[in-house]
Amino acid sequence: MTTNEMPPVATPRVAAGALFFDAEGRVLLVRPSYKDHWDIPGGYVEPGESPRTACIREIAEELSLTVEVGRMLIVDWAPTATEGDKLLFVFDAGSLSTRQEQAIRFADGELTEWRYVRPQDLEGYSPARLARRIQTAISARNGAPAAYAEHGHQR
Repeated sequence: MTTNEMPPVATPRVAAGALFFDAEGRVLLVRPSYKDHWDIPGGYVEPGESPRTACIREIAEELSLTVEVGRMLIVDWAPTATEGDKLLFVFDAGSLSTRQEQAIRFADGELTEWRYVRPQDLEGYSPARLARRIQTAISARNGAPAAYAEHGHQR
């Protein structure tokens, strides 16, 4: 088979995000200035960059925090009509100390605020598929295996 005969292959956008928790088990959400809903800290992976490295970079850029992230909790196949094919990785970022919370700064202007949200309240802050993705990631953090999902539905 020659190059011209090769079938098309997917070229999804890849993004990575982090789940931070407080002592009460609430999830840290951020409010992007360019979206009409809340999200988790994170963003797109750059060419040649791993999802884990992108997650750490995005946390530094968005929250002005230098942190390590733990294990991958979920990878979600989540194409959209406007952005095409997408693969979304979510990593466990543990808990922030009071000092880290006080150090949060929105240096790049992408975010306008942050807050902790109870898992059962996520759908009031984000689209249903993001809430499902976060819920599945929380299950993995609480002892279930890392998950593969499609539109937030575990498969």
